[in-house]
Amino acid sequence: MMMALGMFVFSLPTLAYQELQRQTEWKHPGTSRVGTRDAHQFTGKGDDTITLSGWIAPELTGSLYSLDALRMMADTGQSWILIQGNGRILGTFIITGLTENSSHLAATGAAGKVDFTISLKCIDDDLPGLMNSLGDPGSIKNMLGLDGLARGANDALTAGNRFGSAMVRS
Repeated sequence: MMMALGMFVFSLPTLAYQELQRQTEWKHPGTSRVGTRDAHQFTGKGDDTITLSGWIAPELTGSLYSLDALRMMADTGQSWILIQGNGRILGTFIITGLTENSSHLAATGAAGKVDFTISLKCIDDDLPGLMNSLGDPGSIKNMLGLDGLARGANDALTAGNRFGSAMVRS
C-alpha cells in the first residue's frame, strides 16, 4: 500500500501514482507604504495541496474502475482522511480535480495506457482532534486489515494525546 484516501487504497492493483507533489502556503498580506517596501504581516496558514500523478496500463497494472471510484468519492463532496503507507497521517482532504488522458488505443477504443492526475486540498489540519475522532486504533486495524497503518495511527494517537494533555495543563 502506498497511501489511503478514506477507504480507497493506492497500490499497484488499483492506482499506483509515480509522483506526489505537495505545496503548502502561508499568508503574508501586504500594506502599501510611501517611499519604502510594503509592510507584511503573517495572518496564518494558506492552502495545502497534494497532486498525485502517474499512469496505469489496464492490461498490466492498475484499474480504470479506480478512477471511477475516485470520481464517485469526489461527487459526494466529502472530505477523506489521507494516510501514507508508513502510517503518517497528512490530514483530511477533499478531491478537487481528476484528469485522465487515454492513449495507445485499441480498435475497440480501449486505452492501453491512461495517464492521470489527482488534485487534493487539505481542509482540516487539526491532527490531535483528527486522531481523537478515529476512535480505537485497534478498530482501525480490524477495519483496514493493515498492521503497519494501524500501528502508525496508534503512534500518532499516542503523540496527539500527549500534545492535547500538555495544552490542557498550560
